[in-house]
Amino acid sequence: MSGTGTTAGDDPLQTAVWRLRSRGCWADAAALLRPVTAAAALQRASLLVERCLYTESGWAEAEDALRAAEALAHDDEERGAAACERGYLAYAATLHGVRDRADEARAALGRAAALIPPEAPARALLDFRRGLLAENLTRSPQAALAAYRRAHAGAIAHADPLLLSFTWRHLAGLALRDGDLAEARHGFSESLRIREELGYLVGTAPALVSLADTESDPEASRLRAEARRLFRLLGGVPTWLARQLAPPAAGAATA
Repeated sequence: MSGTGTTAGDDPLQTAVWRLRSRGCWADAAALLRPVTAAAALQRASLLVERCLYTESGWAEAEDALRAAEALAHDDEERGAAACERGYLAYAATLHGVRDRADEARAALGRAAALIPPEAPARALLDFRRGLLAENLTRSPQAALAAYRRAHAGAIAHADPLLLSFTWRHLAGLALRDGDLAEARHGFSESLRIREELGYLVGTAPALVSLADTESDPEASRLRAEARRLFRLLGGVPTWLARQLAPPAAGAATA
């Protein structure tokens, strides 16, 4: 999830991968990477796992890529990062009703926590994913809040704006659930701002819908109309957003 390929120090390959990823072209982005090193294999797997969450398809390809990344992982951080992806794939399969893999998700993320040092940049992403598990599978908003706050602090400390857009978004979702409309609006606004600045198109429509849930008309209708435009532009991705954009629009996005 982290890494945008938009900074001055990024190489042309990473910039190309980011541009494709940000437009929902995960398979094309993955095809640019040669999985001959642990880092490349892991990045390729993460792209294909993310595609599963957003499109509810490509599960077998993601599993194959993940197994290749796991085979190439040699140190604790590499093994921990692969376990984090394993947990995320199992989470996505459970969330979308493909198969109940909640136990696998918990075990894999727990394994990742034992392998990734607390101060490592990858720890923030792991914390965020543990928050997703707590919020959407375990139904434990307090545990989710604690995990999202750790991830938020880590994203700031390691200058990861994309992850920060996700932590803002999910902290705002919990605030909205608790009835704190002002805090929710602030968080959703920050998430949308970052995604627009990064050019993360595939995540912009969900951010617009979430912000619309904190606004009244005509602003809410304007935000949802823009979300529908982007959703159609990207060919109906993310798939789960279709349910929220269908009249009457309701609820906050889940990814």
